[in-house]
Amino acid sequence: MSDTPRTLLHTTSIPVRWGDMDAYAHVNNTVYFRYCEQARVEWVEALGFPVHSEAGQGPVIINAACTFLVPITYPATVIVKLYAGVPGRSSVMTWYEILVEGDDRIFAEGSAKVVWMNHETGRSVPIPDELRHTLVA
Repeated sequence: MSDTPRTLLHTTSIPVRWGDMDAYAHVNNTVYFRYCEQARVEWVEALGFPVHSEAGQGPVIINAACTFLVPITYPATVIVKLYAGVPGRSSVMTWYEILVEGDDRIFAEGSAKVVWMNHETGRSVPIPDELRHTLVA
């Protein structure tokens, strides 16, 4: 990960399912984005912000990236560490480290720009103060 200032906000464990693997017998690249998504949703919901359209507003992703460093295979439990940078008015960069339980290596690194959005208008809105506080604390 780069030298951009960031704060560790959430860590989660996710079991690798047999169906997460592809024909090459390792976790398919698309599944890594699901692992990051799960960590992000757990973090936001733990702060009291439900992640669904009926909530009126919430986080959406406007870009995402992942660098695959070491293949993950079944059986395993992945550990996803979620970091965030300094928030802007309505957005914040997040970064992810994906590890495997019992192994010190980083298997993948990812990032996603999160924008707080009004679901009805489709426009960005300011990050809620309660969430901003956790990002700058």
